[in-house]
Amino acid sequence: MKILLIHGLSRSPLSLLSLELKLKRSGYATEQFGYLAIAETFEGIVARLHRRLQQLSRQGSYSIVAHSLGGILTRAALGLGQVSWPEHVVMLGTPNQPPRLAAYAWHLPPFRWISGQCGFNLSRSAFFASLPGLSSPYTIVAGTSGPRGVWSPFGDELNDGIVAFSETRLTPTDAVVQVPVWHTFMMNDVRVQKTVLQSLRLASSV
Repeated sequence: MKILLIHGLSRSPLSLLSLELKLKRSGYATEQFGYLAIAETFEGIVARLHRRLQQLSRQGSYSIVAHSLGGILTRAALGLGQVSWPEHVVMLGTPNQPPRLAAYAWHLPPFRWISGQCGFNLSRSAFFASLPGLSSPYTIVAGTSGPRGVWSPFGDELNDGIVAFSETRLTPTDAVVQVPVWHTFMMNDVRVQKTVLQSLRLASSV
């Protein structure tokens, strides 16, 4: 089974290199999907990802491991149809609900310039309401090392510094794997990588 890895906003495939090497050592064939939010529209990225998923579908079974925005791109691309669903989707810190920080960040010119349409979408509740769900089994991993308290934008809620725990859930009943890590580098954590492998192995055994 091939594993397609998709990085987060303002990152690159290099950010998933450690996780990719871990997957390869565990016997998986891997491939990375890269994009550049500063130079591409959200729809353009999704269209490219959809074409790649169609190609993977013709080659056999596959799963997806996506960090942050990568999970949203995955949902959007799979929702276009005409593609076989992956055996499993692992989402690392993906904001499946409107992330409160994005609405604030969009008012900052540097964030608008770097994130482009992808960043604009993250700041809109209507965009999230239009996103399709997932028909594949999935695992959600949420970081919990973010700041909490009176001065935190998250209040007392668990968070990874960027995304709140509640914002990672796709549905209210989702069981979320909690790991004490920060958002940006969570994919490099040994505990997160172990969770990814366990989720993929469980999917293969079903």
